This record gives sequence, C-alpha cells and structure tokens, in this order.
Amino acid sequence: MTRRGQYAKGAAKREEILAVALDVVAEFGCRNASNREIANRVGLTQPGLMHYFGSREELYMAVLKARDERDTAAHWDGNANFQGFLDVIAHNTRVPGLVQLYVEFSAEASIGKHPAHEYFTERYQWARELSKQSVRAAQESGEFGPNVDEDLVADIIVATADGLQQQWLLDRSIDMVARLQAVWDGIAALSHLGESPVSS
Repeated sequence: MTRRGQYAKGAAKREEILAVALDVVAEFGCRNASNREIANRVGLTQPGLMHYFGSREELYMAVLKARDERDTAAHWDGNANFQGFLDVIAHNTRVPGLVQLYVEFSAEASIGKHPAHEYFTERYQWARELSKQSVRAAQESGEFGPNVDEDLVADIIVATADGLQQQWLLDRSIDMVARLQAVWDGIAALSHLGESPVSS
C-alpha cells in the first residue's frame, strides 16, 4: 500500500472511531464509556485505539469537536438565528452523555495546563460569535432594537446555556429550551426601551 493509501485508511479509521465514540459517550456518559467498549466496536485492541488518539483526553476532545461540527451542520447551517441555537440545546437533551462530557471538560479546562484549555477558549469565542449572529438576525427582523449590545447579549446567552446544562444534569425536569427562550424574550423586550441595560 502506498503512503497516500495508508494515510487515507488511517484517516477513515479515525473517523470511524470518532463516530463510535460519539455514540458510546452519548449512551453511557463520559465516566462509564470505556476505551474497551469503543475499541471492541471498531475491531481494535485498546492499544490499537490509542494509536489513533494519544490519550483518553485527546479522544474526548475530538469527540466534542465532532459533536460541534455535526450539530452545527444539522441545526445551525442555513438557520443562523436563535432558533438554530435552541435546536442544538433541544438535541442535547437526547444525548445526556455528551452534555456530561462537555460540562466536565469545560470545568477542568479552566486549569491552564489542562489539554482542553485551548480548545474551550477557542470554542467559547466561536459560541459567542454564533450568538452574535443570532442577535444581528433579530435586529434585522425587528425583534431586537437597533442599539442592543451584541457582545453583552452573546455573553448572557452562552453563560445561561452552560449554566442550564449543568443544572439539567442534576434535574432533568428543567426545560432548558423554555428558559433560554424566556431569557431571549426578556432581552428583546429590554432592547426596545429608550434607556436599556442591554444597549450599547
């Protein structure tokens, strides 16, 4: 096999592992998802699995990145407004294991030397930019007033979503979508006031 063929085969196997790992973590949660289970499902030994991902942390970061790519394609692309954001949150309620992985890794990433630190720093910038796109779409439609501070609103929405996901892991009766919608509607109402706390 040529070097190019070996690379293509390795890349395909890595994608297969990621797809299986997404399913396993979604099903069992990050604490109960084992490398053995993932390796068995893709026909590898555990050392063979680690050939493609140097550590469990690296594998899980790749899982989170793959989740973001999949969710963005399914719920956000072509629907770049707040409803797209809510659709992602609604989908998260069907994959609690991935929510648990996200919440745990984001907390651990606050430690500067944690391998996920850079990933989450970049991810929060990305999430805030998506939220700002939602704000601009709401301004264009007239839902938000013209002077709303998009950076402030983006920070509020991202922080609210993260906090709600953490609470939801403890209490599944919490309706994350409804609470986020209520926050958004409140901001929309405030944005039309003459002296608004959410205006720039």
